[in-house]
Amino acid sequence: MAAKKRFLLRLDPDLHGRIEKWATDDLRNVNAQVGFLLRESLKRAGRLKDPAPDRQEELETEKDPETEKDPETEEDPETEPTG
Repeated sequence: MAAKKRFLLRLDPDLHGRIEKWATDDLRNVNAQVGFLLRESLKRAGRLKDPAPDRQEELETEKDPETEKDPETEEDPETEPTG
């Protein structure tokens, strides 16, 4: 993994508390939550085309159960069921 850039971020205590609560709800630490929020914001703004290289493999293995189907169990509607 590439080295991460470190910098100081000053936040209003109320804003930090809300981010900390959200991070806890999402099982992340505050730093990871801020990174997540920044990536999502960049994607929505069209300024992030590809995910971070260290997250590419993680994203490729995630499946959406609503859109992903197992090809071994998926039946073809054109054929009659066997069995």
